[in-house]
Amino acid sequence: MEEKDFALLRTLNETRSITRAAEQLYMTQSAMSKRIRAIEEELGVELLLRSRSGVRFTPAGEAVLSRCSSAARELEQMRLELGGLGRSVGGTLKAGISTSYALYRLPDVLKEYHRCYPDVKLNITTGKSGNLYRKLVQGDLDMAIIRGKYPWEGGEFLLRDEQICLIHSREHIGVPLTDYLYIRQVSDLENARIDLMRARWLAENGINTRNREYCVDSVPLCVEMVKRGLGWSLVPEVGLQNFDGCVTPCVFPNGGTFSRQTNLLCQKDVVELPQVQAFVELLQSLA
Repeated sequence: MEEKDFALLRTLNETRSITRAAEQLYMTQSAMSKRIRAIEEELGVELLLRSRSGVRFTPAGEAVLSRCSSAARELEQMRLELGGLGRSVGGTLKAGISTSYALYRLPDVLKEYHRCYPDVKLNITTGKSGNLYRKLVQGDLDMAIIRGKYPWEGGEFLLRDEQICLIHSREHIGVPLTDYLYIRQVSDLENARIDLMRARWLAENGINTRNREYCVDSVPLCVEMVKRGLGWSLVPEVGLQNFDGCVTPCVFPNGGTFSRQTNLLCQKDVVELPQVQAFVELLQSLA
């Protein structure tokens, strides 16, 4: 059956006459009768009972008519939805967001994104960058905002190159770093580059933290421990919005900066979707 057959059966139901139905649909009676026989042969049932007073649908014909009416409504609804998509951004977006970015920047991003694109359905997963990267590789996410550099063949966008900063409380001003506790944030295994740069910075500044460090797995916890005067730490600037202690950007003796990248990785097959393009453009504008 074809979509035009829905109109044919609906008109037959309204007119109860092959002659009048053919006139309304600009068909000959023979063409209409031929099409009815073709539908009956395709479905293997008799649709109509013919008499001098007109046509009447058989029980099977009434069932077919009901299904055709439902199908016609579904097609119309689909056209309306597709037409709306042509005017606005919709669809679904599955995004993974690193914990630090989700905590400090994501709420403002989502507020603006929802204001501009209220028809997009967002599924957000937060976690460590390494875990999000694995989910992305497995195809469980459309995109992921992760810290550090990962091998990727899809879409890749640099969002920020954040400065790593030395932080300590005001009560430790002037106190040598080797005299009190180092609060070390443990990086993902895949982000060994950060650990290497941290070790280099410590070595080039003559700082030995052996037996004088605590290891934690999150930037917020590092900051909170430093706030309470427990020690000092090296953290990205993204986590320092509400920190009121001492902050010093880390640089190497050769003038190079100690920084950490935050990248947006997208699956190849979703880069061209309008909801993804809109999200990327917003992230880049707010970075």
